[in-house]
Amino acid sequence: MSEEIIGTVSDFFAHPVVAAIELTGALKVGDKIHIKGHTTDLELNVDSLQIDNESVQEAKAGDSIGIKVPERVRDGDSVFKVVG
Repeated sequence: MSEEIIGTVSDFFAHPVVAAIELTGALKVGDKIHIKGHTTDLELNVDSLQIDNESVQEAKAGDSIGIKVPERVRDGDSVFKVVG
């Protein structure tokens, strides 16, 4: 499987455990993503997306989104979409 970069983590919230991501590519509910950074290596399926606290099914380049994550991620971590 290959990966394409689609964004960068811009913030992290511990309660609830949510990552804010600045997208440079498209993402939709059901996609598998891989978040990688200096101490981060996390793969997950996107179960929900939010833009401005509103649930959406998909987001495009330029959007700022929030997704639930199972553990801590860090500002500047790269977000990849797993394809193939």
